[in-house]
Amino acid sequence: MNSSPQSINTLTDHLFRHESGKMVAVLTKIFGTENLETAEDVIQQTFMDAIQVWKLKGIPENPSAWLFRVAKNKAIDVIRKNKHSQQYDFNDSERALLKSEYTLMSTMDHLWKDEMISDDMLRMMFACCHQDISQENQITLILKTLCGFSTAEIAKAFLTSEDTVSKRLYRTKTFFRNQKIKLEIPSSHELKNRTDAVINAIYLLFNEGYNSTHSDELIRKDLIDEAKLLCQLLCDNPQTQQPETFALMALICFHSARSDSRLTTEGEIILLPYQDRKLWNWDLIREGNDYMNKAAVGNTVSTYHLEAAIAYEHCTAPAFEQTNWPQILNYYEMLCTIAYSPITEMNRAVAVMQVHGAHEALQFLQKMADNKKLESYYLYHSLLGEIKTRLHNSNEAKQHFEKAMGLTQSDVEKKMLKVKMGALLN
Repeated sequence: MNSSPQSINTLTDHLFRHESGKMVAVLTKIFGTENLETAEDVIQQTFMDAIQVWKLKGIPENPSAWLFRVAKNKAIDVIRKNKHSQQYDFNDSERALLKSEYTLMSTMDHLWKDEMISDDMLRMMFACCHQDISQENQITLILKTLCGFSTAEIAKAFLTSEDTVSKRLYRTKTFFRNQKIKLEIPSSHELKNRTDAVINAIYLLFNEGYNSTHSDELIRKDLIDEAKLLCQLLCDNPQTQQPETFALMALICFHSARSDSRLTTEGEIILLPYQDRKLWNWDLIREGNDYMNKAAVGNTVSTYHLEAAIAYEHCTAPAFEQTNWPQILNYYEMLCTIAYSPITEMNRAVAVMQVHGAHEALQFLQKMADNKKLESYYLYHSLLGEIKTRLHNSNEAKQHFEKAMGLTQSDVEKKMLKVKMGALLN
């Protein structure tokens, strides 16, 4: 295995994203939610050790197992140093076994088993979604602790500042410290609302993977995989198997199925009309269909159902020209009715353009021209550039493409916009 400093940094970044959530869940169970920062400190020290040791001795055969072993040993050190401290509560039946040297090691080994980790991650998700924590703070904490997001990535996902995200995290950790929330599956009357918050966090995580805010990557498969893993935890547990859960999994499957066709080998964007549908993952599309069927139980129609239905139409069209745009427009109209957002309305304008033409799409967008959120959204100006191109207004199209370039941090998307601007000269 390549042990160059660059490859080690790349690997540890990937492992932090993929494994830190599991480590947080176990360590929080050990130390209690009131000591979440202790768990985070142990993880940070573990990854710092990994970078230093692997540069000297090379990357181990099983890097994940190495990280878990080191984190477990560091947790044991913390317990031994603090077992008489008032900071840590070892009075519940399981954690009481950690106080005695006779049972410490066997209990720690049990807590770090794979099946225990899955349960702890689910419980940790629900702790983050406690009913007394605001939804924004719930999602922020899940993305930070279980998904390994940086404050910068969370800020981009929420269209807010890093300072705001830091304050949300501080408030939530203070709540945990004061309330000592237990890691447990909520009671039946709380379950629905708190599951909804968990689903929303997974949805945001998937979006960051599918359309990354990183400057040099449009698709981040590690985030997509992490979102699918967290959603799978919900789908597999009988207590959290609800229509919205299955609909989100269907959405993830449908979008993931097209990942390999979205970029050239040079990393440039391939727009949907030009994607090679032979590269689509039909196993994932079939899996998405299965979850759509499960999601159809009952009378629930959520945003996830509608977004999955839109993705289904794109995935099952034999060719772009045969896409059922009237049906997609209908789904977007329903989506705007049950959960209006400016971005959803903008996506609806794309469907309007495909069904009714560029002139009507422009009129539709002009009604939204005063929306400040859209004015700072690069895809809004990219769409206006596309509409102006179709209306043969090259000067205004160029202005909108230039505005879009200034608003996106993605080098890949900037290249695509340059191509569109270049086409105006032909």
